[in-house]
Amino acid sequence: MAVDLHTHSTASDGSVDPGDLVGMAAAQGLRAIAVTDHDTLEGIPAARAAAVSLPIELIPGVELSLEWTKGGMHLIVLWLEPGSGPLQDRLHELQDGRDSRNARIVERLRSLDVDITLEEVEREAGTGSVGRPHIAAVMVGKGYVADIAAAFDQYLANGKPAYVDRLRLTPEDGIRLSIESGGVPILAHPHTLGIENRFEMADLLERLVSSGLVGIECYYGTYDRAGRAGMAALAHRFGLTPAGGSDFHGSYKADVLLGTGKLGLGVPDQVLEELRDRRP
Repeated sequence: MAVDLHTHSTASDGSVDPGDLVGMAAAQGLRAIAVTDHDTLEGIPAARAAAVSLPIELIPGVELSLEWTKGGMHLIVLWLEPGSGPLQDRLHELQDGRDSRNARIVERLRSLDVDITLEEVEREAGTGSVGRPHIAAVMVGKGYVADIAAAFDQYLANGKPAYVDRLRLTPEDGIRLSIESGGVPILAHPHTLGIENRFEMADLLERLVSSGLVGIECYYGTYDRAGRAGMAALAHRFGLTPAGGSDFHGSYKADVLLGTGKLGLGVPDQVLEELRDRRP
């Protein structure tokens, strides 16, 4: 059986309710699913309530954006429970930073003659936290761009005219707080790091492993078979567990499917057991 250890719900920037997301995973025959919304655990209670009556294991988790100048560095933290804790308490601060950022993005878009409001974006997001995909969806709905990808390419991605940075943890702090909170830290989708050669990647992984990094995403939604194999070899070289998931966002990334990603992903369930064995 397969597992999916990287998914997003309406609690952050996905289009599927957390409970429905778990139901979809069970109907698809997945053994386990991790709900890993951005900087929030708000979707976990609903996901857990759904999982109780279904033949599937729910792994509570979160995805953190970390300080990194070359590209985007994200950390998946599995088995992070809602409530108080070193990392859990910092999530509120990170979420406040997201809220401030969203307002500034909308201001920049309006200065670029993109007439949208924060209220429209909040309605698009519903009860979950607001993110750039919701802003992009409003832009699509009002005809400013053809699709969500175009909104990022033209306005919202790093380096584009409406991009605004926000508060982030350092990689070392993110890993440390994850472990102190009982979580398992995994470097997500390493292709977004902006690293150009294997020597630079080796230096980074040595730094992160020394801080306590446990895994790295090798089975990712947009990696082909050769890419997965190459990343798995790199993981083993540094003593990391090859992890992975689809990075499912529902309609906000319509070509990335739950469980299988974009290129026939299948994360073997032994990955979950290897990660479980390395829980603090």
